[in-house]
Amino acid sequence: MAGAPASQANVPAATQADASATPEQPARRSGFLGRHRRAAATALGAVLVTGFVYYVVPQIAGLGPTLRRLRGGDLWWLGLGVLLEAVSYYGQILLFRGVFSRPGRPMGWRLSYEITLAGGAATKILATAGAGGIALTVWALRACGLPAAEVASGMVCYEILTYGVYMAALAIGGFGLWFGLFPGPAPLGLTLVPAVFATAVILIVCSMLFADEPVERFLLRRADASHGRVQSWLRRAAALPRSLQSGLRAAIAMVRRRDPSVLGAIIGWAFDIGALWASFQAFGHAPPAAVLVMGYYVGTLANTLPLPGGIGGVEGGMIGSFLAFGVNGSLAVLAVLAYRTISYWLPTVPGVIAYIRLRHQIRAHADGALTAGARPGMDAHPNGALASQKPVDATIAAADGSLPDVSHRQACAAEPSSLMRAVSSADDVGQ
Repeated sequence: MAGAPASQANVPAATQADASATPEQPARRSGFLGRHRRAAATALGAVLVTGFVYYVVPQIAGLGPTLRRLRGGDLWWLGLGVLLEAVSYYGQILLFRGVFSRPGRPMGWRLSYEITLAGGAATKILATAGAGGIALTVWALRACGLPAAEVASGMVCYEILTYGVYMAALAIGGFGLWFGLFPGPAPLGLTLVPAVFATAVILIVCSMLFADEPVERFLLRRADASHGRVQSWLRRAAALPRSLQSGLRAAIAMVRRRDPSVLGAIIGWAFDIGALWASFQAFGHAPPAAVLVMGYYVGTLANTLPLPGGIGGVEGGMIGSFLAFGVNGSLAVLAVLAYRTISYWLPTVPGVIAYIRLRHQIRAHADGALTAGARPGMDAHPNGALASQKPVDATIAAADGSLPDVSHRQACAAEPSSLMRAVSSADDVGQ
């Protein structure tokens, strides 16, 4: 992907800073939150639990009869939901293929399908705001022969295009409901607050087009004045502004040349929301469009919670959001559970199969059993045998974006544990 990768000059400094943090130099946390992090986390958890018990539990106290009604849903609407969800994943595959294709070297559809589905399964099973999917995708791309800098820039471009649509919809829907432009209730915490948050995120990311160097220098100065983990984290964060600028320029270039694959980002979100709409229709009537969109997007923010198997966070978040918008409690529970059954399991089983296929075929290339171009989709990278390229350890790639090389055979053998370590350190990923 066009554009400069994350500053590699920062990596040795960060490594040196980590090495200098000896037991004799304990990490010192500055600021109120740094000194009271555990207490703040406990308080936040208590607030979330209290809110769930106060707002959600009373609405689903009769959950047994409600769940039994799941079997009475309109199968035609639920079938439409499955179809819409499949189209949603086509959009993600389309975008992924467009980002990582080059003139004269398009990425194969089969390879795009397998990497996208495998990454999606990791994102859903390991609910860490997408860290698991990012780690798996980076591993697969590097193992397929893409250079580290190209993978780094492409991943940032892909995330910017994907979540740019997310944030734009959150801002438009939130402000539209709050100012009465769209029909539906407008609770402050689910309209104006998310809209302001999304607008701030958009402005911050766009500012990296011209403010990347000042932000990088500021973070490095703060790192020099810090110690231990804080210093290490700040040095890794200092590479983010240039990475954002690189990915943002690549995304803008795709939009300017009217690359049709950019539509994949819109298709992915729109048809996923369409599956939720069909689930509402299967048990009653869907809420107004803006309410449906805001309930969906605010609810999916719960995917940042590191829950076992990724189950429970999004469901509770969406149900709570729709209840706050005044949607009938039983209808919200039925629709969300039906939607999550579709959106969770439809891509997860094929995604696990795709991951197994990727792992098997990459191992085969590493062992020299296959030659370049022997598999449909792999011929998208005519740089020679895949074994000649050195993939990245997913842990380091997900943690700091430096993408250093390691042995191909070592990476293929150690990859599952690398992904687990990457996900377990999601707080350091910052994604």
